[in-house]
Amino acid sequence: MGVRGLQGFVGSTCPHICTVVNFKELAENHRSKHPGCTPTIVVDAMCCLRYWYTPESWICGGQWREYFSALREFVTTFTTVGIKLIFFFDGMVEQHKRDEWVKRRLKNNREISRIFHYIKSHKEQPGRNMFFIPSGLAIFTRFALKTLGQETLCSLREADYEVASYGLQNNCLGILGEDTDYLIYDTSPYFSISELCLESLNTIMLCREKLCESLNLKLADLPLLACLLGNDIIPEGMFESFRYKCLSSYTSAKENFDKKGNIILAVADHISKVLHLHQGEKKLEEMLPLGPNKALFYKGVASYLLPGQKSPWFFQKPKDVITLDKQVVSMCTDPESKQEVLMCTDPEYKQEVSMCTHPESKQGVPMCTDPESKQEVPMCTDPESKQEVPMCTDPESKKGTPIYTHPESKHEVPMCADPELKQEVPMCTHPEIKQKLPIGTDPEFKLESPMCTNPGIKQEDPMNLEPEIKQQVTMVSDPEILKVAQAQHVQGESYLVYNIMSSGEIECSNTLEDALDQALPSQAFAYRPVRQRVYALLLGDGRDDSSSCPTVKEWFVYSGNPLKHPDLVRPLPMNLAGGTPSLKLLWLNQEPEIQARRLDTLLACFDLSSSREELQAVENPFKALCCLLIYLFVQVDTLCLEDLHAFVAQALCLQGKSTLQLVDLQLDYVDPRAVQLGSLLVRGLTTLVLVNSACGFPWRMSDFMPWNVFDGKLFHQKYLLSEKGYAVEVLLEQNRSQLTRFHNLKSVVCKACMKENRRIVSRQHGRSHHSGRWGREGSGSHRTSSGHSRSGQGQHWRDQGPGSRPREPDQWRRCSSSSGWSN
Repeated sequence: MGVRGLQGFVGSTCPHICTVVNFKELAENHRSKHPGCTPTIVVDAMCCLRYWYTPESWICGGQWREYFSALREFVTTFTTVGIKLIFFFDGMVEQHKRDEWVKRRLKNNREISRIFHYIKSHKEQPGRNMFFIPSGLAIFTRFALKTLGQETLCSLREADYEVASYGLQNNCLGILGEDTDYLIYDTSPYFSISELCLESLNTIMLCREKLCESLNLKLADLPLLACLLGNDIIPEGMFESFRYKCLSSYTSAKENFDKKGNIILAVADHISKVLHLHQGEKKLEEMLPLGPNKALFYKGVASYLLPGQKSPWFFQKPKDVITLDKQVVSMCTDPESKQEVLMCTDPEYKQEVSMCTHPESKQGVPMCTDPESKQEVPMCTDPESKQEVPMCTDPESKKGTPIYTHPESKHEVPMCADPELKQEVPMCTHPEIKQKLPIGTDPEFKLESPMCTNPGIKQEDPMNLEPEIKQQVTMVSDPEILKVAQAQHVQGESYLVYNIMSSGEIECSNTLEDALDQALPSQAFAYRPVRQRVYALLLGDGRDDSSSCPTVKEWFVYSGNPLKHPDLVRPLPMNLAGGTPSLKLLWLNQEPEIQARRLDTLLACFDLSSSREELQAVENPFKALCCLLIYLFVQVDTLCLEDLHAFVAQALCLQGKSTLQLVDLQLDYVDPRAVQLGSLLVRGLTTLVLVNSACGFPWRMSDFMPWNVFDGKLFHQKYLLSEKGYAVEVLLEQNRSQLTRFHNLKSVVCKACMKENRRIVSRQHGRSHHSGRWGREGSGSHRTSSGHSRSGQGQHWRDQGPGSRPREPDQWRRCSSSSGWSN
């Protein structure tokens, strides 16, 4: 994460860049300089998850109550000394960082394989050197912090940019994280979370000014240095030969420095002694070997320029405009240097950001770069109007996509080729969001917030850009609904909903799943039918017009998935009386009777409408858990009665245990199947967050927060006892008052499963049937209900393949193309 080699360089070669500071003293100094202003630290939450997760056990699915206590201690320590914390979470993966995301996921797969090998060999949890954060940690951390009264924001682009922007524009005390990109941004001071001592509030401040002094560079040179070294946008190999040329001509290389350290020094030396000589006289591509990678390189440098900032490195003839993802780039003149400096307007924040562009095209023709071939595609000529039409390269087809002008709004909209109609249709857009709207509310998490964009970014766009350039291509055309979805996304109140509606693309990181034991399904497949029904709710199911049926791109990690392309997954119609309700009804209508409609929709997403009455009778917080267990036991036929006993017993026993009791809990050994089951359930809880927010919050989020219904170690203990055949009374720790509740909850799950012709049996009865390696190629039968096949309502997990993948055959896929989402 961040700039390649810079973290090690700072620690070994330039340790004077790091200064020990005390947050309490910094806050006092800040208050004296800025009376009436609360010292604020912007926290990059994704960088802090490993630091925050202090429970000793991590293998069993998460020690959530312990984790919640650790977060509370962290927050209390800062608020006690008068420091306000603002937490930012990654809201989406930008396209230019997808390759890096995939690389990390595949690396994690290898680490998980090592973890399961260790468990099988030693029957215990590996050491902290193999630590892997529990599934769903980032998602549930958001809600934990909200419960603790903290402001949490979810980004609309790369989180580090929004963190840096917020820190700069709000005069914050600093940024707390662990990412060397914060040394490159010209923003608030950067503090290390890994070096933080919570008791003393001492940490390390990494000073970018001292870094510049050491490298003989200016602050404005750091983005250039970062891209030449390689970062999340620029592949490390792009300038490898250039870096070695710099090293070979670098006369000050020191033997006691490591190779990477000398490379950084050599590249910085080249910038200060060679590039500075011609700065303002020559174009950058005349001084650097950019070749066909110009656009990507400029994009990398531009990604570090915050609102109002500009780069002195690039100038170009005026009136050129190019588009890089969602950023609109045009030219203006810097009044001080009298050079033409590239300015960038980010449509999501409506502000001007100076940045670089690729100095190309003597004719001033915009260029569009294909993300795979890295080739530039020029504008084409519309045969009817004889005018030039910008072409955008489709990474799937590698063909140009022209721009369509709406006849009424005069807005330009990218054309999308419909493979079935074999004609081009305009994609939906939504106009700028300018007014507040009511939002379906969850009283506990204060979901009524109308905020739609980052509150720290308030600048108006000083540039008179065409309105159609600022519009975002989305999957949904209703601006009112999109505004609500965006507001809930930014406030961290929903999960994946806005991503689905805005881009039709979602991702889910690694889960502790054993690739060598596929008797249990990957969570990606187990919950796919639920997601498909959510897609139908959010995007439409195409039931009336199959040609308009949308497709969602899923980047989900599971065994055998090389992540070369996303799975293309189609919506699945819901079996709901009266049809699928509109989002306006579910989200905006505040009439009391609509709450029942929201609940009906939630149960329909799990295809459990027939169990509504039984679930309504269940007390909180077990209602949502029972819903999830019914779904899992219907969907996964290798789950047995012993598993159900363990899940229900741990949920009941958890209610009476203190955090200290959970910390002291010891396990006889670690079972790999129980590890997988714990992760499967936690991923189910995150799926409940998705469904609940998509349906307008029929249930309180707190009812399926894991610290209220699940503890990994406690579940593991109950699982081991249940596997050995111990009586229910033993599982319930001889607490007779819990016995009636246990049988009631078990009865609800078993009866609901029987309605779907799923009889839950003991493992002893089913051992001969389930003893083999089932894999995902099995022909497990579809459960039936009321005499009709459930296959139309969603495939059984054994019959699910990875969805439709474009361009190349998938040797792992073993399902027929007649499935509900395959093409």
